[in-house]
Amino acid sequence: MTTNNFKKASWIVNTDVYEVNLRQYSREGTFNAFANELPRLKEMGVSTLWFMPITPISEKNKKGSLGSQYACIDYTSISHEFGTLAEFKSLTNLAHEMGFKVMIDWVANHTGWDHVWTKIHPEYYKIDPETNDFKRASGMDDIIELDFKNPDLRKAMIDAMQYWVTECDIDGFRCDLAFWVELDFWLEARTMLEKTKTLFWLAENDAIENPQYYQAFDACYAWTWMHKTESFYKEHWDVDSLKNILYHYNSIGDNSAIKLWFTSNHDENSWNGTEYEKYGDAAKAFAVHSFTWNGIPLIYSGQELPNPKRLEFFEKDVIAWNGKYAMANFYKTLLLLRKNNKAVWGGEAAATTHMVKTSGDKNLIGFLRKQDEQEVLVFLNMTRSTVNFELDDDQVQGKFTNIFTGETVDLSANKQIELDAWGYLVVEK
Repeated sequence: MTTNNFKKASWIVNTDVYEVNLRQYSREGTFNAFANELPRLKEMGVSTLWFMPITPISEKNKKGSLGSQYACIDYTSISHEFGTLAEFKSLTNLAHEMGFKVMIDWVANHTGWDHVWTKIHPEYYKIDPETNDFKRASGMDDIIELDFKNPDLRKAMIDAMQYWVTECDIDGFRCDLAFWVELDFWLEARTMLEKTKTLFWLAENDAIENPQYYQAFDACYAWTWMHKTESFYKEHWDVDSLKNILYHYNSIGDNSAIKLWFTSNHDENSWNGTEYEKYGDAAKAFAVHSFTWNGIPLIYSGQELPNPKRLEFFEKDVIAWNGKYAMANFYKTLLLLRKNNKAVWGGEAAATTHMVKTSGDKNLIGFLRKQDEQEVLVFLNMTRSTVNFELDDDQVQGKFTNIFTGETVDLSANKQIELDAWGYLVVEK
């Protein structure tokens, strides 16, 4: 069952998510330093800012010299690494004034070893019978698991989440490893928190593997797609293998079950490589897919550079900004399309996705997105060679505009199209 009976925030359908890695975003790595970037990100078209965890970080058993932002010691405090509560509130207020939405990362499954609850509420934690100590989370040395069978823990966790909604007026939560936490907790948490504000609930959970989490969340990750596209590029899979995955995602839930598409994020960049290590010269084509297929797209800090390096996770490793932002216009074009054209909105019952028939189907992913009178047509060359193909689909008719060049494309008069290796064509009616 994937039915979600909660009210959905109206702004979600044409939003995007920009993941902010504060630690590596600037030399200062602070809220105040990041505030200087807001005009640039606004100009680029970013709508929603997701901040990686901003809570204080555990010292006990920490990894590296700075520790993991996902090993929290207090759910209702701010890490000194990033600034103060007043500075975060100031940043959030400024972001809201500029039209951004603000989400924070919420790590419910586990905490660091010296979280305040380990001292005042040790009963909130699972115990390892072999060590008679707190249970390490999935064998990771720096974090320990909470016990969501304890009703007092559940109430305390919901109260902590409520704090950020009430105190800082945040607009949503990106819930870390959401599928590691019992679904009924998230249902309870959302029921309670929505009494205050209609939030955006984003689960780090693969939509294919755990579709039942759509009962509590507006959107889930497309992890399977991200991993399979890497295998497709490196192992020379056939294009139908990708289409089958897309059909699988489309079969999960109704149109309200939003998928989050991405080519990079903090986990992928740090541990598995940048989008260029994974996708090489196909990176832009897969990015175009993320912005135009049914769902919402994610941009990770630095992708607008582009960023060719893996960022350290437990050490200071500032993004090598050079002031050029060579990919900013690419992302801006796609972001503006999502804002203004209902055909590519996610979570809309009236929006449809049609796989377009062509003479080059073995080499292409081609699809037509429609809602009301608006249409967006996308072709992605999924090969290492130039592809010439002919349209063979009655659903594609008339004149379109190329969103990247502004040129008119008359697909009634000329049905012949050529795409360079890993090339893409995005046109709107």
